[in-house]
Amino acid sequence: MLDPAPPASARPPWRRQSQAWALRALLAAALLVLTVIILLPLVSLLAQSVLDGQGRFVGAANLAAYLSSGRWHALGNSVAWSALSAVICVVLAYGYAWALTHAAMPAPGLWRALALLPLLAPSLLAAIGLVYAFGNQGLLKAPMHAVGIDSIYGPAGIVLGSVLWTFPHAMLILVTTLSSSDARLIEAARCLGARGGRVSLTVTLPASRYGVLISLVVVFVLVLTDFGVPKVVGGQTAMLATDIYKEVVGQQRLDRGAVVALLLLLPALGAFALEQRLRARQRAALSLRAVPHVPSPHAPRDLAALLYCSLIAMALVGVYGMAVYASFAQYWPYQLTPTLSHYQFDMSDGGGWASYGNSLRMAVWTALAGAGLTFVLAWLVDKPRGLRASRGLLNAIATLPMAVPGLALGLGYILFFNAPWNPLRGWYGGLGLLVLCTVAHYYSVAHLTQLGALRQLDPEYERVAESLGQPFWRHLWRVHLPIAVPTLVQVAGYFFVSALTTVSAVVFLYSPDTTLAAIAVLAMDDAGDTAPAAAMATLLFATAAIGRGVIGLLGHGLVQRTQRWRAR
Repeated sequence: MLDPAPPASARPPWRRQSQAWALRALLAAALLVLTVIILLPLVSLLAQSVLDGQGRFVGAANLAAYLSSGRWHALGNSVAWSALSAVICVVLAYGYAWALTHAAMPAPGLWRALALLPLLAPSLLAAIGLVYAFGNQGLLKAPMHAVGIDSIYGPAGIVLGSVLWTFPHAMLILVTTLSSSDARLIEAARCLGARGGRVSLTVTLPASRYGVLISLVVVFVLVLTDFGVPKVVGGQTAMLATDIYKEVVGQQRLDRGAVVALLLLLPALGAFALEQRLRARQRAALSLRAVPHVPSPHAPRDLAALLYCSLIAMALVGVYGMAVYASFAQYWPYQLTPTLSHYQFDMSDGGGWASYGNSLRMAVWTALAGAGLTFVLAWLVDKPRGLRASRGLLNAIATLPMAVPGLALGLGYILFFNAPWNPLRGWYGGLGLLVLCTVAHYYSVAHLTQLGALRQLDPEYERVAESLGQPFWRHLWRVHLPIAVPTLVQVAGYFFVSALTTVSAVVFLYSPDTTLAAIAVLAMDDAGDTAPAAAMATLLFATAAIGRGVIGLLGHGLVQRTQRWRAR
């Protein structure tokens, strides 16, 4: 409870004014932070796209030079294969989500957990698993040829790898959508004589159309902006994500890289705008009188759902498990005797064990900084009264990274933080800049999550605190923070796993002293050390799982201390 205090009107005017000025200063600082870590790097990227290597304005000359080089078809490939991957992924994920929500399967938690495994690993691990399964020395090379696929290196590998690592993202969206199915509509259809698949086609599918469309857009953007899968199994297929890497790292052409980044940014922005429009329409379509659907046992349907989920889970676990097993195999596929020799990372390219230590430190700092920053800034967006324009601007900048590909953001960081005039230039190449870029890359999802949690609290709490003359920082510490502890823990776990597995946002920013484990996987694969690359990716997978568990345990302890009032 708040300490007894005289009414706000009885407090000295200077104290009320000091609190108002403190709130303005905090809001200004928040705008400055987001401007530096999000807005200015993107402005630098836009500016570089119209400048040449000497900093002279050339307009659209860089774009014309790129398109005339014969690599313009990279844009078409990126859009086409991303769209195909999105369609296949969403179709498969819809069946899986329907089985979890509309069938009475045994152990639904187990099947859900198996489908979420790719979230704990970098996309590189899915691509490496495909190499071990269907590559030149793959165990399943013959069946692949039997279905007419000559090589996994190319469009087939890009689509398969993208479907594998984006599957849980689509599944989570669709499970949420299908979980809100209205049981009244399903019962009405059955009373009218509809049975089995007809109910799904006439009731369930139309009711979930916005969720399907949103998941299509989300998967499309994820595949479009992914760098790991096309780098490992893309072969000679031109993609925008790999073209940026070639221009910046291979040819040191930042101006040309900025043009490619803008080409990558345009379809991502369009997809983001479409996704926001779909979400708005989805919210408006929800019914307050809806009754949650609870599936009743039906043996044929439940058996079919179980078989379907088993096949999907087998494919996911099989590809990832093959990469994990290959990391312990003596010499794939001829000598499969287990060994730990591939985990001697100091004998391979990529920075050795030091890169793993850097990734672990970056993940911890990203979790702490990201959770704290998103909570305070979400509070500034939602809780204070007044300053509406500034709070709206803060919210707009906070949601901007959702539409920005990681490669574009990372290139913007090079151009901004490495500029000769920038007083923050000393941060370039350091671990602190990697933390900032990772926080900025994944900021929007965490911000929206924190905002949703804070909006559950009735505004009457703020009015009571104001009437008692309590300063906003005391109310923030004693009321909002304890209530937001469960969400803070979830956001910290999200940042931790994302920092461990990210590649695209930091691939341009590391130095020899700050090489990361995910980047080391890329370097090992480039050097032909596929087994050590699989070993490092496996280590990241295990670390993400253990770290998420530790954060969950710490969060459980905090919840027990701060949320006892929720229990009866």
